[in-house]
Amino acid sequence: MFYGISQRGFNMREPAKTFEDLLVWQKAHSFVLAIYRMTSVFPKHEVYSLTSQFRRAAVSIPANIAEGFRKRSKADKGRFLNIAQGSVEECRYYLILTEDLEYAEVSDTRLLLQEISKLLEAYTRSILNSDF
Repeated sequence: MFYGISQRGFNMREPAKTFEDLLVWQKAHSFVLAIYRMTSVFPKHEVYSLTSQFRRAAVSIPANIAEGFRKRSKADKGRFLNIAQGSVEECRYYLILTEDLEYAEVSDTRLLLQEISKLLEAYTRSILNSDF
């Protein structure tokens, strides 16, 4: 059984029934909403480049967590979680670019992404080390 990860670690009382029960998914979804708000003020000439790429990468994080949740094998789950981790790193770069281009203030968003990265790493480790 897989358990939702709370802010203090594993919640051993109640297993996650859906991907929405996972704290890592909840935080990743909040990140997507923050990225949509942030990119909505980007210059119009970025609409088909940075804005589009950033949104796509951000959405990929919770989407792959959700898809991996229902996969039956550790290898399948791990593959989707690894894709989510890759998207975290892609977003990390887009935050650097956003800041360097002076399009938006990114410090709070960067902190949220760091939290997601840590939670995703812990969740991935728990899946790969489980006996299911």
